[in-house]
Amino acid sequence: MTDIEIRKLGALEIGAAIKEGKITSYQATKAFLDAIDAKDGEYKSYITVIRDEALTKAQKADEAIKAGTLTGPLAGVPIAIKDNICTKGIKTTCASKMLGNFIPPYDAEVIRKIEAEGMIILGKTNMDEFAMGSTTETSYFGITSNPWDKTRVPGGSSGGSAACVAAALAPVALGSDTGGSIRQPASFCGVTGLKPTYGSVSRYGLVAFASSLDQIGPIGRKAEDIAAVFNVISGKDQKDQSSLESEKIDLAEVENYDLSGKTFGIPEEYLGDGIDEDVKKAVLASVEVLKSKGATVETFSMPIIKYAIPTYYIICCAEACSNLSRYDGVKYGFRPEGIEDLGQLYIKSRSEGFGLEVKRRIMLGNFVLSSGYYDAYYNKALRVKNLIKQAFDEAFTKYDAILGPVAPTAAPKQGESLTDPLKMYLGDICTVLINIVGIPAMSVPCGFTTEGLPVGLQIMGKRFSEEKIIGVANAFQKATASEGFENKIPEEALRGEG
Repeated sequence: MTDIEIRKLGALEIGAAIKEGKITSYQATKAFLDAIDAKDGEYKSYITVIRDEALTKAQKADEAIKAGTLTGPLAGVPIAIKDNICTKGIKTTCASKMLGNFIPPYDAEVIRKIEAEGMIILGKTNMDEFAMGSTTETSYFGITSNPWDKTRVPGGSSGGSAACVAAALAPVALGSDTGGSIRQPASFCGVTGLKPTYGSVSRYGLVAFASSLDQIGPIGRKAEDIAAVFNVISGKDQKDQSSLESEKIDLAEVENYDLSGKTFGIPEEYLGDGIDEDVKKAVLASVEVLKSKGATVETFSMPIIKYAIPTYYIICCAEACSNLSRYDGVKYGFRPEGIEDLGQLYIKSRSEGFGLEVKRRIMLGNFVLSSGYYDAYYNKALRVKNLIKQAFDEAFTKYDAILGPVAPTAAPKQGESLTDPLKMYLGDICTVLINIVGIPAMSVPCGFTTEGLPVGLQIMGKRFSEEKIIGVANAFQKATASEGFENKIPEEALRGEG
């Protein structure tokens, strides 16, 4: 099997090929590493690549698979990791000057789990600084390009993870989702991504942005791969008291999920003003596909959606300013030269170590938590959060899942969003509600704009309904297999590779 044939395979397909002796983990890992060396200079989806360590671990995985001590469906399969997930002995920068040389002394819980499964880490992917942004343009290490159009952004903040999967520089990747940071880049890059139920995946070792909203999740090209990775990383962790025990997904149920008799709802507010016509057209075409398979789809009103953006940004900025207060130049992180006193150390470390978007959110967070504004903004946002939860609870008494676009538009041109931060924030209107209430949601490719840019369909479910929403996604991908949405790789990403 050639390198290009390996890179076209999904994660479960690579795992099966390794077990069947068609390829080795070493061969698969080397195929992706060689492609990264050859192509990632164009995309900049990785910050750190760990070639020698990855190949050494792949050899050990081959030995363990042969000996029968590694038997999982993803044993020996390569994976990319977002650079805000701690990896022992490997730089974890959060794409920030503040942590530019930080090497964690421990692994995140998800890293421990994927390595126990026998998966092989290829490297750490680019992202918006401290996960603050929607374009992967706020990274201290440079902008990541969208493999479908290198003049456009890949989305954010998990843009590097989505871009490397889209360009076949990894079969799957881990990202984090605070307000859509897995789903939106998955939509922009034409891949599939899951934001799990809050607490279903341990946050131990995830560098905190907004602790009540952050969640680690997988990105891949196929829904079945998303299910397999979720099974590896999910579960209760004593090191994270917000984590919860969750049932593993039955891969056979996902594979054979039947849409007949299922009822889905689409909030009419998701299809109103501000939604690009090409995006709306692709989402509505997806509805027809689901109907053709026996599902009922209807629109309903969810007026609370108009409060999504202010509620989200008040809560996330308040939590961000608290979480980022630890970066003061004292124990770790960036420390400038020529410091004369403690006050100067604090000011210069944070002024020089953080980028503009991070500073903006720290300032907003301190404002809404300040005396005189705490009740007017932060407490009110928490009350609205409960109202949003009630609206979703009511909707899920009627519907098996809620559908909608992932983002109002396809991927914008580089530079467009950063010139208007408010416009960038408003672009999160379709995704932030999910994090506010802690339910699972995923993006699945559902079409292309007239300019050839990918569009994603968002599938939202009640808490711990990952098996159901991934099943819906898988059924949709099977129904649209002839269109190739779920496994289409930009031709340019494979050009010149053998």
